[in-house]
Amino acid sequence: MDLSTPTIVLAPDSFKESLSSIAAAEAMAQGVKAACPRAQIDCVPMADGGEGTVQALVWATNGTYCKELIHDPLGRPTEAAFGLLGSGDCAVIEMAAASGLALVSADQRNPLLTSTRGTGELILAALKAGVTRIILGIGGSATVDGGTGMARALGVRFLDSAGNDLPEGGGSLVELSTIDVSGLDPRIQKVQIDVACDVNNPLTGPRGAAHVFGPQKGATPAMVEQLEQGLAHLGRVIAQQLGKDVIKTPGSGTAGGLGAALMVFLDGRLTSGVDLVIKAVRLADRLKGADLCLTGEGKLDYQSASGKAVMGVGRLAKSMNVPVIVLAGTIGSGAEHILDEGIVSYHAIKPDSMSLPESIERTAELLSQTAEHVVRDFFSRVRSRKAR
Repeated sequence: MDLSTPTIVLAPDSFKESLSSIAAAEAMAQGVKAACPRAQIDCVPMADGGEGTVQALVWATNGTYCKELIHDPLGRPTEAAFGLLGSGDCAVIEMAAASGLALVSADQRNPLLTSTRGTGELILAALKAGVTRIILGIGGSATVDGGTGMARALGVRFLDSAGNDLPEGGGSLVELSTIDVSGLDPRIQKVQIDVACDVNNPLTGPRGAAHVFGPQKGATPAMVEQLEQGLAHLGRVIAQQLGKDVIKTPGSGTAGGLGAALMVFLDGRLTSGVDLVIKAVRLADRLKGADLCLTGEGKLDYQSASGKAVMGVGRLAKSMNVPVIVLAGTIGSGAEHILDEGIVSYHAIKPDSMSLPESIERTAELLSQTAEHVVRDFFSRVRSRKAR
């Protein structure tokens, strides 16, 4: 380790309600430069497959954004963007940009009607761009339509007993008689679909899409039962006509059943969101030879050790013998468990005397100050050990 010009990788997740992962990395960089002006800094903004994934991957790979006119969950025309990574052959899409809960006001949320068609339209646009791989984040949806809207946009038809197309939304699934896949876009067969999915809920049952996610999207108890019946019927028709049994498959209930449709119609592979991001930004390559890695997130607690970006960064860095320090907005119960995964230390950027609203407003400043402090302290300790 050359203490005069150390290599430091900055790989934070976003700080919710205050900083994107890009802004967090830039704030960290200011602090690191103050502590060690000659440090070689590599900013690698992170995400876990949810909100901010497109932005982080486009930035980290020098990619571009592509805007597309699509339909929102209620079928209203709107504009949404997806990302093309710097390589040009991989698109990254956030379902929330097209079919997200934030696109529907609270008084209009009704999963009997809301559709994933917009997500399918973004996938179609990515196919037109000539990609060979799509990374799809499926958090934050407003839908429980079993992914039928998405599949419709790509050419699949869902017909009732009279041969008519079913209406959009989860409320009509109980009327499904036939699934016609003859019009499915053939380009799908040549594209690898990687789905960022960190939950394993099945399509139906007490832990299924309707019961767990329906109420979050505006479903009343009566709606939940109707959606449950519709998803169960959809699963049976898929098994009977397409030979794929996904009702109990872990992850099939994700995003209101979109997970099932991605498996069935797009041969999608559900995997850890943070693992997808780590590979896409080539974090392993960028950690080679690094002397220190800083990561962080808004709140560090017991959940951080299960699938969050900071833990993914920590585990990878540990395997490469790179020490990792975590900076967090606040520290919650169970945060100490991340020390079992090779994290050197963790630090709250919020002073005890400061109110939470003020700390949120000053996150960039506090993050920079804390980064400066921990980097000075880390290399001071290294120098002390070397001097012994």
